[in-house]
Amino acid sequence: MIERLTKGGSVKRKRDVIMLVKKICCIGAGYVGGPTMAMIAAKCPYIEVKVVDINAERIAAWNSNVLPVYEPGLDEIVKKARGKNLFFSTDVDEAIKGADVIFVSVGTPTKTYGMGAGKAADLCYIEGAARMIAKVAKGPKIIVEKSTIPVRTAEAIKTILEANSKEGTFQVLSNPEFLAEGTAVEDLTNPDRILIGGESNREGQDAVESLASVYQNWIPNERIIRTNIWSSELSKLVANAFLAQRISSINSISALCEKTEADIGEVTNAIGMDSRIGSKFLKASVGFGGSCFQKDLLNLVYLCGHFGLPEVASYWQSVIDMNEWQKARFSAKIVHTLFNTVRGKKIGIWGFAFKKDTNDTRESAAIYICRDLIMEGANVAIYDPQVGKEEIIADLLYFGIKREKLEKQITFCSSCEEASDNAHGIAILTEWEEFKDVDFNKIYKNMFKPAFMFDGRNMIDAKTIKGLGFEFYAIGKG
Repeated sequence: MIERLTKGGSVKRKRDVIMLVKKICCIGAGYVGGPTMAMIAAKCPYIEVKVVDINAERIAAWNSNVLPVYEPGLDEIVKKARGKNLFFSTDVDEAIKGADVIFVSVGTPTKTYGMGAGKAADLCYIEGAARMIAKVAKGPKIIVEKSTIPVRTAEAIKTILEANSKEGTFQVLSNPEFLAEGTAVEDLTNPDRILIGGESNREGQDAVESLASVYQNWIPNERIIRTNIWSSELSKLVANAFLAQRISSINSISALCEKTEADIGEVTNAIGMDSRIGSKFLKASVGFGGSCFQKDLLNLVYLCGHFGLPEVASYWQSVIDMNEWQKARFSAKIVHTLFNTVRGKKIGIWGFAFKKDTNDTRESAAIYICRDLIMEGANVAIYDPQVGKEEIIADLLYFGIKREKLEKQITFCSSCEEASDNAHGIAILTEWEEFKDVDFNKIYKNMFKPAFMFDGRNMIDAKTIKGLGFEFYAIGKG
C-alpha cells in the first residue's frame, strides 16, 4: 500500500495509506460496464480506463460513431475521453495484467437449465471472468463485482482466484450499480448513493477506501456508503425487488380503477404526495421490463426458497405474477375490443424498447404483446426510433414465434404514421416523447373505422384523442 496522491489536492480519508489507482480494467462492455467506465474516465483524467470484452463486434461498436448502448448524453462523454484515457479492446489478458482495479461487469442471466432453472442467476460468466483474472494477474489487485449477483458470490470469486493464481493477491469488493436505463448518464453524474462492500479486515477496508477515492473525484463522501460485502450484494437485489413491487402494486390498482371508473392518474397523484410513500415508480403501465427487475426478483425468490423461507418466496413471486398478468390483460383487451378477433387485422405497435431513451428490449412488455397478437393472427406493424429489426426478430424468435409467422405477420416501419396506415388499432408500448407530437388527425383518417388506440403508457390526452373520433383505452382509466 502507498500514500495516495491526486491532481487537485488531497481528500480526508479514514486511513492515510490506500492504493493509488492509476489503471482500471472493466471486463464486460455492456449496458453497465460501458457507461460506468466512460464516466470514470471523464471524471478521473489521470486514470487509464480499459473496457474489454471477448465480443469483437461489441467492442468495434464502442469504437465507432454508433455506440451499442443508447443513452442520452453518452455519445458526448465517450467521444471526449475515448483514445485519451478511455479505451475499448478485446485484449482481455493485457488489460488485466496492467490494472490496479478490475471491475467485473458481465451478464448474470436467469438460468435456463439444471438446478434453479427459471429463477437462479447463471454465474458461468462470473466464474469465467474470475478464472481469466487468476490466470494472468500478478501482484495486488482489487476485484470489483459490478454485475448483479446473488448474496455471497464474492466468496466464490475469491475462492476461485486464490485457488488458481500463483502470483496474484486479491481483495474482492461489491459495488452494485443503481442505474436506470434512459437516465444512466444523470444517475452516474449525480447518484443517490455509491455502495461499496468489503471484508472487515484491514486489507478489505483499505481496498474499500481505494475504490472510494476514485468516486470521490466527483461524488461527495457522505454519499459513499461502506458496508460489509454481503449487505452490499443483497442490497442490489432488494432495491430492485422493492421498485418492481411498487409497479406491480399500482398496476393491480389500475385494473380496479377501470372497473370502478376511478382514474389511476388521480389515485397515484393522491398517494404519491404522501411523504411516507413518494411518487416514484407509481406510474401504471402495461408492465415493467428491463434487464434487472424480472431477473433479480426471480433470483430473490430462489434465494428465499433455498434458505427455507417459502412464504417470503411466495410473496415476491406474486410481484412477478402480477406483472405477467398485466401484460396478458392488455393483450386480451385489444383482442376483446376489436370484436373478439384480430385475425388478419393490422395493429400498429408504437415502441418496442422496454422504456423510452434506451435501445434495450430485455423483458420488454412489447415482446409479450406482439407475441400474443401474432398468435391470435394479427399483422403487427412495429416502429421504434432506436430498436433495430434484427433485435426485434431475435426477441420474438426467442419467445416462441416461428420464423415463418414473423415473415408473414410483421412489418417494420420507419415512423408512427407508416405503422398506423390502414391499421385497425394502435398499441402504444413505449413512452417515447415523439409519440405525443404526431398528427393524430391524419393518422385517424388513414385507419380503418372504428379506429382504436390502446395507450399502455398513459401518455396521450384522452379528451383530445376521443374528440378526433378514436375509440380510446388507457391503463387504469374507466
